[in-house]
Amino acid sequence: MRPTTFASVLLAASIILPAVHAPTYGATPSGKPAGKDGYRAAPLPAGIWSPDQGDGTYINPILAGDYSDPDVVRVGEDFYLTASSFTNVPGLPVLHSKDLVNWSLLGYALEKNVPEAHHAVPRHGGGVWAPAIRHHDGRFHIYYPDPDFGIFMVSATDPKGPWTAPVLVDDAKGAIDPAPFWDDDGQAWLVHGFAGSRAGFKNVITLKKMSADGKRTLPGEKRIIDGDRLPKVATSQGPMPWFTTEGPKLYKRNGWYYVFVPSGSVKGGWQGVFRARHIEGPYEGRNVMDQGDTPINGPHQGAWVDTPAGEDWFVHFSDADSYGRRVYLQPMQWGADDWPLIGVRQGKAPYGAPVTRHRKPNVAVQPVSVPVTSDEFDDGYHLGWQWMANPMADWVDTSVKGHLRLKAVSSPANLWEAGHLLTQKLPGMTFSATTAITLKPGGQAGERAGLVAYGYDYAWIGLENTVAGQRLVHVTRLKADLGVNGGKIQQGSETVLTAPVEVKGPVHVRLSFTPVQVAEPAPEVPHYWHSMLRSTHARVTASYSVDGVNFQPLGTPFITQPGRWVGTQVGLFAQAPGGTPSYTATRAGHAEFDYFRFGR
Repeated sequence: MRPTTFASVLLAASIILPAVHAPTYGATPSGKPAGKDGYRAAPLPAGIWSPDQGDGTYINPILAGDYSDPDVVRVGEDFYLTASSFTNVPGLPVLHSKDLVNWSLLGYALEKNVPEAHHAVPRHGGGVWAPAIRHHDGRFHIYYPDPDFGIFMVSATDPKGPWTAPVLVDDAKGAIDPAPFWDDDGQAWLVHGFAGSRAGFKNVITLKKMSADGKRTLPGEKRIIDGDRLPKVATSQGPMPWFTTEGPKLYKRNGWYYVFVPSGSVKGGWQGVFRARHIEGPYEGRNVMDQGDTPINGPHQGAWVDTPAGEDWFVHFSDADSYGRRVYLQPMQWGADDWPLIGVRQGKAPYGAPVTRHRKPNVAVQPVSVPVTSDEFDDGYHLGWQWMANPMADWVDTSVKGHLRLKAVSSPANLWEAGHLLTQKLPGMTFSATTAITLKPGGQAGERAGLVAYGYDYAWIGLENTVAGQRLVHVTRLKADLGVNGGKIQQGSETVLTAPVEVKGPVHVRLSFTPVQVAEPAPEVPHYWHSMLRSTHARVTASYSVDGVNFQPLGTPFITQPGRWVGTQVGLFAQAPGGTPSYTATRAGHAEFDYFRFGR
């Protein structure tokens, strides 16, 4: 799990989603490849993305939002998905589907990141890494790692909750990507990988026994996969060494134990599978899906799941940079030799390539649905919102109905260091986000509030209180993380542009997103997939309106960047920034947001 892309339905905003035509790449509805000349990375249609085409087919991604490192379990006729949440709170989203294509957000399994004091400020790149969800003995269990503290488990009888408080199952340094497994004899097992940044090594999968209740690992462990010691594996780019092997999921079928593991890094990797007759090995492995000639990079980290009718499918993510790690659905088949193949077979090779368009799983018909997006704040804020750190009780006034009231929280001026941002995942590729802001300062100059596009670089449009009164501003900050991601500390600073308008009441502000592709240098390796030569970001323009109808542009276009292991996020905030009189004022003001709507 490492660096980060992306109708019939709609919500309160009354947005009409477009009829969607197949992008000009991938596969035909039958699943057959469209041909090498057909692979062009066309953007998704404008608006909120819905994968269900209404004709028995779907188009990937099945989730345009940034649900990184997805894992899926089936219980009866229902499918449940969870994903990484990193520093965002609440964490461990739990989604539900009846057909693996249409998903709704049920809630979260983790109210706050633990230890709570440590996560009271944003821990970008920390927090909840790749989880696994299983159903055993009448309960749902989610195992997740925080690479700085260990492997935790939460459980519930109902996926909507309540979920138990996290239990520390294993405190191995740098342990990541855990997955539990209960064998036929009742013995509980745990497999996991390692983060080189914490453990000092990686490319290793370890197997451990657990107590029967799955709450603690037992003494003793065994390295069942050591990528550095393995022979090269066949891929569409030729023989490749196993490296960055991680994200294990352990299953059993026909007397074989299978460990599904991605390898080769996020954008340049493939999906591997290892198998053995005995759970402790020895294991043999192969590549079962790689990018081939498609634009779907990775494909990386995911889950095998079957249907009540006996079909097999694979859910994984593909990295779209600023648009996050989007979730894809691939057909999967088992050969007579008991090896799986994911996607569409590449010639006569034992591995497949991912599909873009395919028939839907043979399950009960489900209405078209997407996770919640727009919000009228009729009764608080909806499940799609997350904070950047464990929230304080007074960050939002929950007694207010009909609009969102956020406290002007004292924090560093650089929003990268502010935990009180309330954000959402990007719902598509070409879209707008609009809100109306009223700023009610506590009496001191310096308080501000806005609508933000947020990552390593960020930009926002909103209101600021000054000694001369309120002003409408467009603010950008490049290298908000101080350039740490680039390996060199660089102090970013704000650029502020003031609109030529008098602020007398609520101001409507809008950020409009359009995808752009940026060329990347070729990797310094002999063989690589072409997806590594480009990154996908968004060109964001800001505009404002005093009447909610006529919008005027403000500032120059801004090119997004992802965050640490996540895509760009869009959200709302109110702040008393450091270095202003309001930072230590006795009274704190607040901002009110009348609505939040996604459009085309």
